[in-house]
Amino acid sequence: MDQLPAFMNVRGANALVAGGTDAASRKVELLLRAGATVTVYAAQLCPLLADMAKTRVIEHRARHPEADEVAAAALVFAADPEAAVNREVARWARASRVPVCVLGDPEASSFVVPVVIDRSPMVIAISSGGASPVLTRLLRMRLEALIPAGFGRLAAFAAQFRDRARKRIADYGQRRKFWEEVLSGAIAEKVFSGQEASARAALEAALEAAQSAQQARGEVYLVGAGPGNPDLMTFRALRLMQQADVVLHDNLVGDGILELVHADAERIYVGKERGHHALPQEEINTLMVRLALAGKRVLRLKGGDPFMFGRGGEEIETLVEYGIPFEVVPGITSAAGAACYAGIPLTHRDYAQSCTFVTGHKRDFTSDLDWPGLVRPNQTVVIYMGLARLEEIARELIAHGRASQTPAAVVEQATTARQRVLTGTLATLPALATASGIRSPALIIIGEVVTLHGKLNWFNEARVKDVIASPQSVSGKAGIRG
Repeated sequence: MDQLPAFMNVRGANALVAGGTDAASRKVELLLRAGATVTVYAAQLCPLLADMAKTRVIEHRARHPEADEVAAAALVFAADPEAAVNREVARWARASRVPVCVLGDPEASSFVVPVVIDRSPMVIAISSGGASPVLTRLLRMRLEALIPAGFGRLAAFAAQFRDRARKRIADYGQRRKFWEEVLSGAIAEKVFSGQEASARAALEAALEAAQSAQQARGEVYLVGAGPGNPDLMTFRALRLMQQADVVLHDNLVGDGILELVHADAERIYVGKERGHHALPQEEINTLMVRLALAGKRVLRLKGGDPFMFGRGGEEIETLVEYGIPFEVVPGITSAAGAACYAGIPLTHRDYAQSCTFVTGHKRDFTSDLDWPGLVRPNQTVVIYMGLARLEEIARELIAHGRASQTPAAVVEQATTARQRVLTGTLATLPALATASGIRSPALIIIGEVVTLHGKLNWFNEARVKDVIASPQSVSGKAGIRG
């Protein structure tokens, strides 16, 4: 985040605007709506500003501002047609530590004005930091259609009960849960439809009920975070992430996904990596139960899908044993994400009529796969958590009858900007993976469908790289894509 989002109280403050352009008039209107006192310095005013000056809505000085006038302002907008004037105004403002916005020049500004969706007292601001004003306006158009005008009335209605709710529901987590249910349910609908008296009575009753049920048992959400790209998460997952009081997350949750969790939620890392567990699985199960019994809404956030080698079944067995309410939200499993983003179809009428998913190790980190079953023809094999045993896996498959020239691939950091796809054969892939520095999380795909990668690869296509280790020295033919 390059800039700090903040809302400034300028009611009664002296705002200085340099320039009388149409662009300046839009900032003047914004300042006046926020309650500021505005003085415009310009030799000429656009028609709207001229009318404002005539009716004394704003003060007008028919000249450029002086340094002491800039220093005395609470904030400054520089929107003069002359770039040199704007630069000088910005220099004076910065020297006096006065916030300044130079229209069209974010580099010279100490703040930028976001695009605003006004549902007072609720205000939504969108900013690109000056990088793309057109994009922020497009986003505002979309959000304007999604956020009814009634949200302003709902915010004002809730404000009337804020202090009473704080006194009656002491626990912050329970109070937040109460408001989430109120603001997304029948009471909110009554406010939207103008039935405020009925909404008030319903909220009074809800407060009484909440006060007597503060120690209610919590619940657990097992949520699949997908293969790494935040854009691939479900709407349901995002909604529950915003409701959770506590988040238990593992090391396969992609960058940027945790940022979507409610800002006040407690975050506990419970990742499991080869040879190192932040918490053993049994302790994770116990922790979920303990938090839920304390009335918390627990989000168990897992990479991929909870039921695809994610130990989700083991965890909900414990929840059932203790009578803890739970919900499971599926995620795009790593195999589906890796295959799609690598351009490797897992099934294809010409190459593979079946697909088998296996894990590279069991509970005790031993590997005891059904090797005869994995060498059947016209089959794609996808191996989770097998990178550390890639050499052993390739050797066993060849020993049990799979051709050494069978195409094979490793997909690292699938669906993210750091994705790499390494292709070779069963005979060459282990050495290529070592030479290329491939690291977990990575998925292994074995089968004739891998040959389609070069033709169907669409993601990060411009970032094709050579194999770090010379392919001639290992296999004679292989590829790695960024």
